[in-house]
Amino acid sequence: MPDLHMTNVLLGIMAAVSVLEALLLIGAGVGGFIVYRRVMQTITDLEARQIAPLRVKVDAILADVQAITARVSQQTERVNHAITGTFDRVDDTAERVRSSVRDKVSQAAGVVRGVRAIIVSMLHQDSRRAA
Repeated sequence: MPDLHMTNVLLGIMAAVSVLEALLLIGAGVGGFIVYRRVMQTITDLEARQIAPLRVKVDAILADVQAITARVSQQTERVNHAITGTFDRVDDTAERVRSSVRDKVSQAAGVVRGVRAIIVSMLHQDSRRAA
């Protein structure tokens, strides 16, 4: 029968190498998990030390911006109301002045027409007397 001793040795070496490869993969997986945990812990610490205080400041700034925006909106509404009221009063005053001027001009025109009628009447009477 052929000697299988050399084949068995080679199979033993291959089995040992396969076990070493499996251990190496398990070690790499465990090492990767440990690195992952450390990175996540570092990120959590960084977030707690750096980002959380910044977030508080940003939230405060946003609250201030919202308050200012609300105040500006309220003041804009008040100014708009005041301007509208002023325009309404100006239009009303202009209408009153226009009406008053129209009345005065009508009265003055009536007086001028009356005086003209008197003058025409007097001239007409003088021309009848002279004729």
